[in-house]
Amino acid sequence: MKIINLANRAAVFTLILLFVFQSCSSNNDTTGDSPESAVPANLSVQIDVVGKTAENQNGDGSGKVKLTFNATNAQLYKVLINNELKETTTGDLTYEFTASGNASYPIIVSAYNGTKYISTSTSVNVFVARKIIWADEFNTDGAPNSSKWGYDLGTGNGWGNNELEYYTDRSENVKIENGLLKITAIKENYQGSQYTSTRMLTKGKFSFKYGRAEVRAKLPAGGGTWPAFWLLGDNIGTVGWPACGEIDILESVGNNPNVIHSSLHSPGRSGNTPDTKTTTVPNSTTEFHIYAAEWSAESIKFYVDDNLFYTYKNSSTTPFNQKFFVILNLAMGGNFGGAVDPNFKSATYEIDYVRVYN
Repeated sequence: MKIINLANRAAVFTLILLFVFQSCSSNNDTTGDSPESAVPANLSVQIDVVGKTAENQNGDGSGKVKLTFNATNAQLYKVLINNELKETTTGDLTYEFTASGNASYPIIVSAYNGTKYISTSTSVNVFVARKIIWADEFNTDGAPNSSKWGYDLGTGNGWGNNELEYYTDRSENVKIENGLLKITAIKENYQGSQYTSTRMLTKGKFSFKYGRAEVRAKLPAGGGTWPAFWLLGDNIGTVGWPACGEIDILESVGNNPNVIHSSLHSPGRSGNTPDTKTTTVPNSTTEFHIYAAEWSAESIKFYVDDNLFYTYKNSSTTPFNQKFFVILNLAMGGNFGGAVDPNFKSATYEIDYVRVYN
């Protein structure tokens, strides 16, 4: 909705490493140390992957690892793991990886005595099972759960797209009924607009960085309809759009039915973005389908019913490496929605669930 690789991991890891250890004195710098201070020696590191067995060498899927360190003369241990710096004086550390799948992670451990230290590097292979970290199954009739969803209300001056609807939170436009969220666009004169509809979002209630977001939905029919399921960067209030980044997992327009668009918007690649692909779903307005994106530091992959149709190469230079929140809406007309069918009366966007996984 337009409004407004391992190689990458290693590069970021190296930069953090340089920052961390350039800020420390070398083992030969004795400034501030007492005469009896000695350089730590004989550093050993033991890594136990929780649930590791002969059959499951990378663990039980919890993503948890237990690290044990020991070094002569050590008073403090610093650990660089998954691009995070941890400290411990006990020589024990438990860490939980959250990105789903199998991956190898580099680890650097340093043992300190004052400003003197020694370091060693190793790595660990870990499996993290996919699990839901946030969801709405829309199983309770009535208004959507206010602890999960808020609303954009009004015309928003066309929301940057010359849209024609007035967004409300009225039950006429949004309700849960028989296990489905129903967002209905209606042709009616309301607050100076010709149409009403709803735009609901998790801003300020839930956001996430990396993972899989999916919706199971049946799309509305009719010229001028423009349903969407998308993500916006949490920092939109400070940096604006498109600097915050936008990930459009699902967009479709009634004037070009059954064509599904997935797109990304970022500085210099916004508006009519070149970062976009389409796929055809012949019965998108009569049957439910699952529209999803799998997002990592290396890529953003877009699927319909688990069929991959677009892969975007992510990198540290894009806005797509921060927390994003979720949006569901049904627009009318506008730059992308196009002309509204003069016979249009109403149309409903039906959502079975929204789920976000690690």
